[in-house]
Amino acid sequence: MYTCNTERMIDKIAAFSKFGDAGRGGITRFSLSPEDHLARNEFATRMEKIGAAIECDDMANIYATLPGSDPAAKRIAMASHSDSVQNGGNYDGILGVISAMEVLETIASEKIPHRHPLTAMIWTNEEGSLFPPAMMSSGVITGRFDKEKMLASKSRLDQGITFGAVLEASPWMGAATNRLSAEKYEAMFELHIEQGPILEEAGAEIGVVTCVLGMVNYRIRTFGQADHAGTTPMKNRKDALFAAAKVLTYLHEKLDRLDPALVYTTGEIKCHPCIHTVIPDEVDFSLDARHENPEVIQKVIEVIEGIPAEIAGCKTGHERSWARDTVYFDSDLVGMVKTAADSLSIKNRYINSGAGHDAQFVCGMMPTTMIFVPSKDGHSHCEPEYTSPEECTAGASVLLNAVLAADAHY
Repeated sequence: MYTCNTERMIDKIAAFSKFGDAGRGGITRFSLSPEDHLARNEFATRMEKIGAAIECDDMANIYATLPGSDPAAKRIAMASHSDSVQNGGNYDGILGVISAMEVLETIASEKIPHRHPLTAMIWTNEEGSLFPPAMMSSGVITGRFDKEKMLASKSRLDQGITFGAVLEASPWMGAATNRLSAEKYEAMFELHIEQGPILEEAGAEIGVVTCVLGMVNYRIRTFGQADHAGTTPMKNRKDALFAAAKVLTYLHEKLDRLDPALVYTTGEIKCHPCIHTVIPDEVDFSLDARHENPEVIQKVIEVIEGIPAEIAGCKTGHERSWARDTVYFDSDLVGMVKTAADSLSIKNRYINSGAGHDAQFVCGMMPTTMIFVPSKDGHSHCEPEYTSPEECTAGASVLLNAVLAADAHY
């Protein structure tokens, strides 16, 4: 079994944390921004130094490939993303890139024999923070998203700027023939922070990821009557916000009875007219629910569709925005990750992913799996996000040995 180098990991984490430093321990690094260009340059420069060849595809995904002993063999990829959410942390996404880099550096420095070419990869616009949707380029490459529609995506900060224009202006746009594909690649691994508290609470250093949870997303609305806040008696009101609160209470009471593993969230609320002297006449809010079992998701749908047609004098409505089924990772690769962690005497446990990742799209194209490392206090998508150097190195070491197992397997 081989191990990665903690000092090299610390150096890379420190180097990439400078690109988009927000001044409070985290970063803002939107995809293809000047800050992202600096991170991508750092990646390419370091990989070229160890003898890896750099390529880019038409979505600006970057590939750094170390040749194997068999030039005809397909590549094995290790991929994640370099972009962040606004005021995010120094580990989400980029740790997977850093770990892939460390795997290639370890193989190059220790001259570890391998047959397949091995590729460290950066996915473009995984977060979708500036140009929605999330997982944009992996969606295009796997046929989930229409490329032209993605190119037309408008900046959240400036509606006059499209993703296509930013892509065209970047130095990273290459040829479509360089894309990750089943014809050129044997398998893909993605290392990521857990973004939750389960591993830390279990005292485990590695999460052997089995699947990405299925989910359903609804928009729920209440319709009332706008009136003056100071002159309308309480008994005469049709307050859409009060009705929305009643609907949320109804949903929580019903959904909490379904399954303790079910998670659900209302993260977006739109209130009209949103003026402090006017009774709200319309409220629109989201409901995001996630669970591995499709039968539980179906029960969630039944609860939503069972919302009373009228609550607190206001009519209600609902509309499904989108849904996905649970995505299971390749059992052989999952087994390789488990064996690698066990052989390195690193405490691990099986875990699912409640968050979406590029790997969930890629697994429909080729064998794919993920590796999780702990997130301190469960924090992610925020500046306190942290994983210790030792935990980062443990993850990279598991990735290294799992990739070598895949190299021997295929």
